[in-house]
Amino acid sequence: MITSKTSFLALIGNPVSHSLSPIMQNAAVQYLGLDLIYIAIPCKEEDLETVVNSLKKMNCKGLNITIPFKQKVFDYCSEISPVAKKVKAINTLKLKNNDWSATNTDIDGFIYPLKELNLIKKKSIILGSGGAARSVIQGLINLKLSQITIISRNKHSLKDLIANFENDIKINGLLNTNTEIDDLIQETDLIVNTTPVGMDKTTNIDELPFGESFWKAIKSNTIVYDLIYNPSPTPLLKFCEKKGCMTIDGVQMLIAQGAKSLSFWTNGLEVPFEVMHDAIKKYL
Repeated sequence: MITSKTSFLALIGNPVSHSLSPIMQNAAVQYLGLDLIYIAIPCKEEDLETVVNSLKKMNCKGLNITIPFKQKVFDYCSEISPVAKKVKAINTLKLKNNDWSATNTDIDGFIYPLKELNLIKKKSIILGSGGAARSVIQGLINLKLSQITIISRNKHSLKDLIANFENDIKINGLLNTNTEIDDLIQETDLIVNTTPVGMDKTTNIDELPFGESFWKAIKSNTIVYDLIYNPSPTPLLKFCEKKGCMTIDGVQMLIAQGAKSLSFWTNGLEVPFEVMHDAIKKYL
């Protein structure tokens, strides 16, 4: 029951109307018997500082941060975990001593469905060079892949991303128009989409990242992982399933990072993954 004493958790981003986080987090909160609710708050870029700082003054105990604010929110945190500093992306804030303490749970979430696949010394391609790509790179480093190639439309963010990890692993960076891409796609073991192309509630829902011709060289033994979880499956995963590829959507990552965030907010409580999964499965 929601009372005058009930505190809240929130997701901040733009867009957030597609998000399944409130469904799974409220199911977990109810299961654990916590006096909390979880809501989604759409936020314009020019309002970010006002929104994040205002929530400190309310009965808000924690925040999830999503596109496009995972890097911009650094300026509003007094304490940042080493992993968030490393990947230069924040997705979780907790109120601590009336200020925000920040971390990143996306890396653990991303790794979750890949842990049993034995990707040591395998080759990978990441599509996109935004904030989500940073957590994916760190996750692939943790899984001990031997080769990472990033393909992007943005030359500047691509350069920054490579420089950020140059002491950890050699990363190849290519613009999406590069003629080497067909050969790379044929040789790669894992492709991860970190772009928003194909996300529900966007104008490009039926498109594939970089266009359909980009995918003509893909082979059936490639694993394709799309971080988007709504719709499920995405247009990309439908296309790759027809090619015989193993596909992974973003649902398990969403749940795993969300469970890690809830544990962070509640000082280490064991969070029920299956309860969160069942809640999302019923909704989808």
